[in-house]
Amino acid sequence: MIQRIQTLFITALLVVGASTAVQAQTEELKIGYVSPQAILQSMPEMQAVRQRLQNFTARKQQELTQKEQTFQAEVAAYQQKVGVISSEAQAQEEQRLGQLQNDLVQAQQTAEQELQAKRTELLGPLLEQIGNAIDTVAERMGLGYVLNTTTSTGDLVILYASDDFQSKYDITQAVMDELGMF
Repeated sequence: MIQRIQTLFITALLVVGASTAVQAQTEELKIGYVSPQAILQSMPEMQAVRQRLQNFTARKQQELTQKEQTFQAEVAAYQQKVGVISSEAQAQEEQRLGQLQNDLVQAQQTAEQELQAKRTELLGPLLEQIGNAIDTVAERMGLGYVLNTTTSTGDLVILYASDDFQSKYDITQAVMDELGMF
């Protein structure tokens, strides 16, 4: 009796699974693609973002240049007096210079992290707008997936799309329209 129930249960699962597979095959899967970078670069707000990033970068570069000049001046001063100071004073001075060099390297790393954080802060809202517009257009068009045309390193994801496919599924302009960009 238990074997018969198990057999009926397994048969029912197979029938349900087969009907789901047939249904999935009959539905057309629509895949669109978009170039978020092209949209981002075309957004009017990007000019202000670029300018703010340039100003921030210039400020950080100036800070680093000052620290490097201070370090170089300290090294030059040490080199001038190295012959007349004791070996103990020489060791202490070299240790101090090593710490200054470490501080300079740390300042460079911190500046890079701050620049990345600033970029994220400024671009985040724009990327969110683009993402929301992509979602809206994809839902309106009944797309199952939307691919980015390039990877973060600039490699192409979409190597070829026929003219017919491009006209139907390249949603870049539709996303720009959704954002109010003409």
